[in-house]
Amino acid sequence: MKPAISLVFLTLLTLMGMRDATAGEAYRPHILFILADDLGWSDLGVFGHAYHQTPHIDQLGRSGMRFDEAYAPAPICSASRAAILTGRTPARLHFEFVTKDGDGRQDLGQPLQAPSYPTNLPLAETTLAEVLAGAGYRTAFFGKWHLNQHHNGYLGWSPTHGPLQQGFSTGNADFGSHPYSYYPRGDRGDLSLNEGEYPKDSLTDHVIEFLEQSHSEPFFLYWSHYFVHDPVHTRCRWLLDRYRKQLPADVPDNRVAYAAMVETLDHQVGRVLRVLDEQGLAETTLVVFMSDNGGHPNHTGNGPLRGSKWNLYEGGIRVPLIARWPGKIASGTSRVTRVHGCDLLPTFAEFADATLDSGTPIDGMSLAPLLLDSRQEVLDPRPLIWHFPFYHPEKGFRDAPSSIGINDFVTSQTRPHSALRLGSYKLIHFDEDNRDELYDLDSDVGESHNLSAELPQLTRQLRERLQSELQASSARSAERSQ
Repeated sequence: MKPAISLVFLTLLTLMGMRDATAGEAYRPHILFILADDLGWSDLGVFGHAYHQTPHIDQLGRSGMRFDEAYAPAPICSASRAAILTGRTPARLHFEFVTKDGDGRQDLGQPLQAPSYPTNLPLAETTLAEVLAGAGYRTAFFGKWHLNQHHNGYLGWSPTHGPLQQGFSTGNADFGSHPYSYYPRGDRGDLSLNEGEYPKDSLTDHVIEFLEQSHSEPFFLYWSHYFVHDPVHTRCRWLLDRYRKQLPADVPDNRVAYAAMVETLDHQVGRVLRVLDEQGLAETTLVVFMSDNGGHPNHTGNGPLRGSKWNLYEGGIRVPLIARWPGKIASGTSRVTRVHGCDLLPTFAEFADATLDSGTPIDGMSLAPLLLDSRQEVLDPRPLIWHFPFYHPEKGFRDAPSSIGINDFVTSQTRPHSALRLGSYKLIHFDEDNRDELYDLDSDVGESHNLSAELPQLTRQLRERLQSELQASSARSAERSQ
């Protein structure tokens, strides 16, 4: 059984203008949450990318609010998605790695023994869908779940632990036009497409079909993209040719294909945003766009941020985040406030006038005040916590480079470590050698100058705070191998 839903929220309705009493109009919006896969913080034009063409997401950012210091809950897919869905950190969930086919643990011959693999998100966890369904929302999930053991193939939804068992009333796991749909068959030839045409995407079609239905009640639509996760490939020749002409000759083919994938993602998002307009839903829909972690280092750079997917430097956890609700969220605004993927559950719940179980601790806080009052800039100060007690890569670990830099374009060794950000300072603690790194991100976003030796007292205080937070979450740790 799922826990009952009850909790008091922030009471800021007057400030936020969420109810128009004189008009008698309901203030609760439809909610469309779009989660990209492996899209880096700097991969979009609106976030400063030099050549990726993302006009639709850029326009979403210009017509809404952009968060420049938004963070994923983890540097990897499953852990981040579990935290976003529950509002609870991977450390608290004991869901810090990617799901596997079955039980087991890493055996890489390294100094520490990582915890057992996570497999299925427990049904006892209360999800976003359950919270919003309890408030009368119709819930739908389309795309990548990756929170259960693979069922009948890679990323297959479990009949016992899939989205339809976690509060979603309808959905589809269709791969759409992502290479997952054709790559295993070896059907990788170009499609006959004219310039400006993109491959047909059946996953986006399912999303559009849902939006075109009659909606007598508010909906929560979670569109979980497979783009731009590898395999990095496209069958759209004109798109490849265009980027090849734009980029220097020495740029590898996989980065050219990655640019094409980013633009294809943008095209599909544009299709759905256009349907919101056509169906008269745009004004009543809160649209939130986010990525689940930083960009994959083999295909994209995360500069000026250091690191990438799989590690806790900024490139692995800082992600694009955009929110739009016309007439409610001021257009063309940006925030430097530090926000976190766990904040989405209390945020959506507040907009939906839903409540949460007061006996279940969550690690996020509602962003509604920031979104609806352009004068408010800072949430209450709080530490942000990340915890990754595993090794990566699991294949070829010994041969991977040990150093992690900026725009390396290579998967480096990641070892068990955790991180805390409080104010401008970020501490990273490495478990193997009990070592700390300290950075002032306000002046050193590339994490190039380790301040731990210069500021030993602050380093000690932040490490103690990190350890206290992890202990309070009953976090698992990597243990010394016997």
